[in-house]
Amino acid sequence: MGQYFIGIDGGTESLRAGVFDPKGNPLAFAARAYKTEFPRPSWAEQNPQDWWEALGQSVRGAVSEARVRPEEIAAIALDTTCCSVVALDAKGYPLRPALIWMDVRSGDQAARIAASGDAALRVNGYGPVSAEWMAPKALWLLEREPHHFRAATYICEYQDYLNHKLTGRMVGSLNNTSIRWYYDRSRGGFQRSLYEKIGLEEVLEKFPGEVLPMGQRIGPLTREAAEHLGLPQGTPVVQGGADAFVAMVGLGVVRPGRLALITGSSHLHLGLSDQPLHTRGLWGSYPDAVVQGLHTVEGGQTSTGSVIAWLRRLLGEPDYAPLNEKAAALPPGAEGLVVLEHFQGNRTPHTDPDSRGVISGLTLKHGPEHLFRAVIEGVAYGTEEILATMRQAGYSPSEFILGGGATRSELWMQIHADVSGIPIQLTRVPDVAALGSAILAAVGVGVYPTIPEAAEQMVSFTRIVEPDWRKHEAYQPLLSAYRATYQGLKDTLHQQARLAAEL
Repeated sequence: MGQYFIGIDGGTESLRAGVFDPKGNPLAFAARAYKTEFPRPSWAEQNPQDWWEALGQSVRGAVSEARVRPEEIAAIALDTTCCSVVALDAKGYPLRPALIWMDVRSGDQAARIAASGDAALRVNGYGPVSAEWMAPKALWLLEREPHHFRAATYICEYQDYLNHKLTGRMVGSLNNTSIRWYYDRSRGGFQRSLYEKIGLEEVLEKFPGEVLPMGQRIGPLTREAAEHLGLPQGTPVVQGGADAFVAMVGLGVVRPGRLALITGSSHLHLGLSDQPLHTRGLWGSYPDAVVQGLHTVEGGQTSTGSVIAWLRRLLGEPDYAPLNEKAAALPPGAEGLVVLEHFQGNRTPHTDPDSRGVISGLTLKHGPEHLFRAVIEGVAYGTEEILATMRQAGYSPSEFILGGGATRSELWMQIHADVSGIPIQLTRVPDVAALGSAILAAVGVGVYPTIPEAAEQMVSFTRIVEPDWRKHEAYQPLLSAYRATYQGLKDTLHQQARLAAEL
């Protein structure tokens, strides 16, 4: 058997492949971009063939750059974005472009699913059903493009499509199905009562007939796939999952107590619990979705890094370093400013798509640095709201493990540690999703017996950002002001959202 693993991360804009050794050291990466089409407002589509081409080019590029022989690759595994609805014929050819995760054309269908009141809805905190998710998009396909729905032998995910191309097997991921397909292995699999209530039971015959957990071997590379990737025929392919959840593994969040904070344009907060947790204001918990025997709990903020990017554009793209330095010199609270970061609504804990962003307390004294700090603080307050909801449900993480763009901002990290009172750990390898997939590949071929044991060997940490307890105390009344801002303005914000939609 070879000694290296390929971890593949299929993202929104590109696919990235990395070659890793058994200790998690990266040897090389390669990436290829693909296009997203936006044929109508709220629609977002990609050509699945573009994913396949990007996969072949990225794997070949990474292996070449790593200067290893193809036969030295022991196994491959991949993560992708989730909720990408792919309709395939019996031979595995796409019948239409894929509806990717950001496609929200199925808003009406999502509302009807939520109105069903089925017990399966507990996984989204009994709140609104997201139009990003699998069921509403599949229902849209049935109702609006019945010719494609009826012609489809398979309705599956981005990941399932690639794994089918690689191995010839159509299998679903327990991770994807648990988090977004209303699949509960402890209750017999797909929750048929929900699908029957919404008139979508026919799709259950089109979903993958077999569901495998992360880290389980799917099968060997076919001859055609091996030629496409430049790897030996028979190279093992191992099951992965949704990108953010595989990133948990790459961050070492494989036991209770840690919380993965995955940052970017939006934020995800993911942890593992010994017990199931179902409460309003959180998504999940999902049994066995990441680690067997543990329940994954999820929170999220819709607008985080995107609000910082918006502010910088508004300010004329100022040089980051001086703005950051001035903002860091300000006291907690940015001298009277409170920002509600709901610029695209609130995902959790309020599950309020009609909330909106607020900048409160402006005076003529305030400058760009005040706004910059206040936005970061607003994002940190939103994270603390999610943490408070988790604590109330019985999950109290003792440390953050941070991934994504925020790892490059000392100010962001310190403010989040100060507001929450929780230390932040940083990992050595920034490409945490690709590393997570490589870890799953290692488990799938028996190099390590379990995902936690593999992560302990392949994930390493560099440093810890500790909270400043004096500032933590100073933030408590400011956090109360943040909460009061939302509660006091909620009705007004909803009215403004309705008026904007009518114009």
